[in-house]
Amino acid sequence: MSNQIFSDAIWHRINQKTKPVGALGQLETVAHQLAMIQSEQLGDVVTKVKVNKPTVVVFAGDHGIADEGVSIAPSAVTQQMVLNFLAGGAAINCFCRVNDVALKVVDTGILLPVEQAHDDFVVQRLGDRTENFANQAAMTEQQVEEGLKLGKSLVSSIIHDGCNLIMFGEMGIGNTSSAAAILSALSKRKPADCVGRGTGISDEQWAKKVQLVEQGVSRCYGLSVTETLAQVGGFEIVQMVGGFLAAAENKTPVLVDGFIVTAAAYVAALINPACRDVMIFAHQSHETGHQYLLQELDAEPLLDLSLRLGEGTGAVLAMPLIRAAAEFYNNMASFEEAGVVVD
Repeated sequence: MSNQIFSDAIWHRINQKTKPVGALGQLETVAHQLAMIQSEQLGDVVTKVKVNKPTVVVFAGDHGIADEGVSIAPSAVTQQMVLNFLAGGAAINCFCRVNDVALKVVDTGILLPVEQAHDDFVVQRLGDRTENFANQAAMTEQQVEEGLKLGKSLVSSIIHDGCNLIMFGEMGIGNTSSAAAILSALSKRKPADCVGRGTGISDEQWAKKVQLVEQGVSRCYGLSVTETLAQVGGFEIVQMVGGFLAAAENKTPVLVDGFIVTAAAYVAALINPACRDVMIFAHQSHETGHQYLLQELDAEPLLDLSLRLGEGTGAVLAMPLIRAAAEFYNNMASFEEAGVVVD
C-alpha cells in the first residue's frame, strides 16, 4: 500500500467519528500522524494507535562558551542538575511521575563527571566539554561522527526495548548559545535574531552573547551541516541529532521539546528529511530563536506555556494530548456505530 492510501484511510476513519469534520483540531493531526507512522511500520492501516513505554532521554553536556559569562550559572551547575535528575528532584522528574513517562539521563561530556551508578544513567562522553566556539571549533569532526553514532545506538536500543514514543531533553550551561549559532549558521538568519535571553541574562550579557555567536557563525559559511555542528554545536546536541536519525530509521515518533532540542531536530531534518515525518512538536518556548526553528520545520506546536527550562519538560507536559489523540482514534464511535444520522 502507498502512503497516500494509508493517509486517506486514516483521515476517513477520523472523519467518520461522531463530531464535525476537523472539530478536534490539532488532535486530529496528531492522531493522523501517529496512525501513519504505525501503519507504515505494520504495512497496513492501524485501527488502534498504541503508546508503549514513553521515555524521555535527557542529554547533558557542557560548553566552552560558558567561560564567557553568557549564562546566569557556572558550568558546575550541569553536574549538580544531573545529580538532581538522578535523585528525582527536578521539574522533569515531577512531570515524568505525573504522566507515567520513563526517564534516562546521559552524560555526553560534562565538565565535572558524575561517579554515581544508576540504572537510568548512561555515560557516553565525547570529552569534558566542547571548546569555546567563539574562538575555535567546538569539537572535531570525529567527535561529531562519534556523537551521532552514540545517540543513534542509544535511542535504537530504547526503541528495541519496547518504547514507541520518545522525547529528548537537555541540560548544559551555555547551550542556548550553541543552539542560536546553529540556527543562524544553517538558516542564514542574523545572530541577533536567533539569540535569546537563555536563563535570564542582562542586556549587557545579551549583547556580548550576540557578538560571540557572530564570531562562531562567521566560520560556518560554505560548510556542510556536520561541519557546522563541529564549529558551533554541543556534545548533547550532536547525540540528540543521532537520536532523531535513529527514530526516523525505526519509524518511531518523537515528541519534540524546546529551543535546543528543536535545533537538533532541525539539523537532523537537514541530514535526513524523513526525520521530519516522525516529529510532533510539543510546545513553543519563550526563547527567541525557537519560533524561527519552528518556522524552518513548518511546525505547529501543541502548547504555548512560555516555558524556557529545557530538560524535556515541555515534551512531557504534552503527553496527555498524545494519549487523548490515541484514545479518540481508537475508541470514539463512528456515526454508524453510534446510530447518529447527520443529513
